[in-house]
Amino acid sequence: MSEFVLNVNGKNYKVSAPDEETLLSVLRNRLDLTGTKYGCGEGQCGACTVLMDETATRSCSIPAVAAKGTKITTIEGLESTDPRNGKLTPVQQAFLDEGAFQCGYCTSGMIMSATALLHDNHKPSEQQILAAMNGNICRCGTYPRILEAIKRASSQMANGGAR
Repeated sequence: MSEFVLNVNGKNYKVSAPDEETLLSVLRNRLDLTGTKYGCGEGQCGACTVLMDETATRSCSIPAVAAKGTKITTIEGLESTDPRNGKLTPVQQAFLDEGAFQCGYCTSGMIMSATALLHDNHKPSEQQILAAMNGNICRCGTYPRILEAIKRASSQMANGGAR
């Protein structure tokens, strides 16, 4: 059992957890941040994706203790340009506008991966989008709409929107 501090969504949380407990488990079961989903448990489906220092990371395959000292952002922590305005981020809004989800289970992981991509590359090509999203699985098969949502978000961000 280790005690450590995690910075999640801009807040510091003191956590006491076994060394092998995953970041996903700590987020969901200890911090009650349930927007990050458990999918395969092997880091292959992307449902558990969070941002660690702005990089898309599979939270089911990393021990929580290994995340100390990083800035973790979950789907609950995404903010628009002005967090007081209550608006969705361009990525979230584009997913809504394009109907890029059906059952919604993969959506938070997809949004987090897309957010990381657009943080690093504001104008990705279709091939770059496909490469960045590879490994995020949608059981419902809404891939064409997900692709269009990311293109839309990229366009909006190029026109002055924030992540």
